Amino acid sequence: MNPNYTYFLILAGSLIGPLILSFDKKVAFYKKWKHLFSAMILPALFYIIWDMVFTQRGVWSFNEDFITGIKLYNLPVEEVLFFFIVPYCCIFIYECVINYFPKIKQTQSGLLVLKLIGFVLLLVAILNHNKDYTFYTFFFNGLFIFILASAKKYFQSFNINAFLISYLIILIPFLVVNGLLTAIPVVLYNNNENLNFRIYTIPFEDIFYGMLLIMMNIAGYERSKKKVSQII
Repeated sequence: MNPNYTYFLILAGSLIGPLILSFDKKVAFYKKWKHLFSAMILPALFYIIWDMVFTQRGVWSFNEDFITGIKLYNLPVEEVLFFFIVPYCCIFIYECVINYFPKIKQTQSGLLVLKLIGFVLLLVAILNHNKDYTFYTFFFNGLFIFILASAKKYFQSFNINAFLISYLIILIPFLVVNGLLTAIPVVLYNNNENLNFRIYTIPFEDIFYGMLLIMMNIAGYERSKKKVSQII
């Protein structure tokens, strides 16, 4: 097998299960694709620009031995696909949680937990303002959490409790995929720009980099579903 397809095959392997199970009768995720794809655009654009800047600044790089070589500016096409495939898989898990455990409701305690996470992230960002990956990942994540918390009416359909439970589940496949990407390695990190604390081979920041990506997508996804229901 040509090793240049490594990143692409990791993404394809991640997608195949959720894609097939999208036609499960109870979840029927395929019926919600119209909400999903519209919600993906803005987070993907934000992350693609962020990724381009960090690649340019040498915060991380990509091993040419494990990518096809097709690029959008300085990003491998596989990295661009990452910002669509990973949200698809994660929102599918979120929908499974919502459908199989409908008693999970929004609570004040869930909001407080999310605010606490946001506060800690902003604090860590300030304390590590000289490390690009740490600072921007924690700052953007903390900022978005407080946007969600302060604009509750706009994001009223965003179920914080369901999101927190879903993300704990999501962490398992997310860490497996990231573990492969960093162990092979497909993605290389400049440790001067992060805390240099790793979970196996995964930078600690990746947990919150992923959390923000999924949180932005779910917020947009729920907002899109809410707008359609209001029209109907």
